[in-house]
Amino acid sequence: MDAAIQSERPAPAGETVAVSVLAVETGAGFAQLREEWRALLQESGASVFNSWEWLYPWYRRIGSARRLCLLTARTADGKLVGLLPLAREERRPFGHLVRRLAFLGESHVGSDYLDVLAVPALRRRVTEEFAHALRNGQDSWDVLDLLDLCEDSPTLGFLHHAFDGYEQQTTTRYVCPYESLAVGEPFDDFLKRTARRDIFLRRKRWLEKQEGFAIERTERPEKLAAPMAEFFRLHRLRWASEGGSQGIKGPSVEAFHRDATELLAEGSETALYTLRVGGQAVASVYALIHGGKFYYFQSGYDPAWRSRSVGLVLIGETFRDALARGLTEYDFLRGTETYKSEWVSRTRETRALRIHPRGGAGAWLTRDEVWSKTVRDGLKAVLPGELTERIRRFRRRLAAI
Repeated sequence: MDAAIQSERPAPAGETVAVSVLAVETGAGFAQLREEWRALLQESGASVFNSWEWLYPWYRRIGSARRLCLLTARTADGKLVGLLPLAREERRPFGHLVRRLAFLGESHVGSDYLDVLAVPALRRRVTEEFAHALRNGQDSWDVLDLLDLCEDSPTLGFLHHAFDGYEQQTTTRYVCPYESLAVGEPFDDFLKRTARRDIFLRRKRWLEKQEGFAIERTERPEKLAAPMAEFFRLHRLRWASEGGSQGIKGPSVEAFHRDATELLAEGSETALYTLRVGGQAVASVYALIHGGKFYYFQSGYDPAWRSRSVGLVLIGETFRDALARGLTEYDFLRGTETYKSEWVSRTRETRALRIHPRGGAGAWLTRDEVWSKTVRDGLKAVLPGELTERIRRFRRRLAAI
């Protein structure tokens, strides 16, 4: 436990439940939390990206250089009623040391809707206790940087109030297209509400006539290795002409996804869809299923089959499957690519919340980001568009090494 960040206070007036906060800071302690974490996740209603099965592999494969600071909230009888999964890293904007506390899972892998996990009836109380513990441990961090909270997360308001007197900044991160699904609605009726009905049906009929056409769904942990390898191959093919993928960059990120999908598959929360023609995989969709929601995470396809719309057909089939499962929402997650709006009609945004003491070292992070954006915008304004695109692709290739 980190003695610098902990809190134990009596229950406020009018409340009977006392909550204590302790910080878990070892990998072994993190590993031991799995069963309690999963139970709390289910009760909290938080997204799959807040699961132990997602965040523990992220820490092992990507974030191991950071110092763990998993804030846990427990009642007097030891029940886990809250989690704030953080880790600390050091940055040096303009040469100034800044100790930054941030969500686990915040980088490299596209984790949307990160948040506090808490028993619903105690959510405000737990969040305020976490804030109190962080304020007490102020000498161990300079900035609290929470990325990709859902726009309607009550955590934003709770922390804003709890850190009154601190410098606070809330910014928009990403737009996430999604659609609510009507339980029991036939797929054909859903198709009529989309802009892709006719081309989906036409391309699907053509593909069905091809020898060896099949659509496979793989969910069992021991069966994931082969379709995951095909997904990575098709994802790389899809983005090769763009200099590589921004969503899955490099061996460590691929290793993370292998680990996370197998762990999530133990609870039936992973689905890999593969479209084959002549026995060859030509399109793939990597999805997560949790809390009645279908999360379309990533995809890939063979560009040689682009004219046959294999990616579009496979997306349509994932909608068919989501409806057949009785799911209530299909979420494309971050990104406003045109193909998403052709299937769904709603959007939500994610927010970033930055908190630091007024006049403290955390302000240097904001100054550095403003300066970097100014430089980037200036270069884009003066460099030819073709050269800017070449630089972007070169940077993508470097990041994938």
